[in-house]
Amino acid sequence: METISIKADKRLEIGSKSAKAARREGKIPCVMYGGKEVEYFSVLPAQVKNLVYTPDFKIASIDINGVETNCILKDIQMHPVSDEILHIDFLRLQAGVPIKVELPIGFKGASPGVKAGGKLIQTMRSIKIKVNPANLVDKLFVSIDGLGLGQSVRVKDVEITEGIEVLSALATPVAQIAIPRALKSATAAADAKPKPGKK
Repeated sequence: METISIKADKRLEIGSKSAKAARREGKIPCVMYGGKEVEYFSVLPAQVKNLVYTPDFKIASIDINGVETNCILKDIQMHPVSDEILHIDFLRLQAGVPIKVELPIGFKGASPGVKAGGKLIQTMRSIKIKVNPANLVDKLFVSIDGLGLGQSVRVKDVEITEGIEVLSALATPVAQIAIPRALKSATAAADAKPKPGKK
């Protein structure tokens, strides 16, 4: 699993006044919770861009004045107009303490439906799970082998690795093989065509 190293500066004061001061310096105010201690710090936007602007799931190794802690990104507050990052919440990873996260879904195999001209449409990008940090993975996979035109795979079909509890509804569709309009028209025309020897 990829880990992003982030250099951070500890905030000696907390509250909205401290957060505004960090933003005036071009930094993003952050908080890290989980465990007994809550830590307040700030980071430069460039430090977190590879963690925030990606569909991939990554671990953040946050260095606050020389002390490194592994965390996950838990929540981001964005400006409604400019999309500027206003605040980030991180959750500290603790051995033996389960966390709830959303992992991206990947596909394995080759679909006969796609080979026949269909299109793979992904209807669900991530799955919510509960897992201990020791069993955390960066992606879950579902096989599309044998998936024909018009067929779909659901959350219950996703390959779950050891120690992971799925929290998303098992019947929710993850992807389907859509039949293109041109292929539907060609099939309909073929069905409507008189068969040889028949009137």
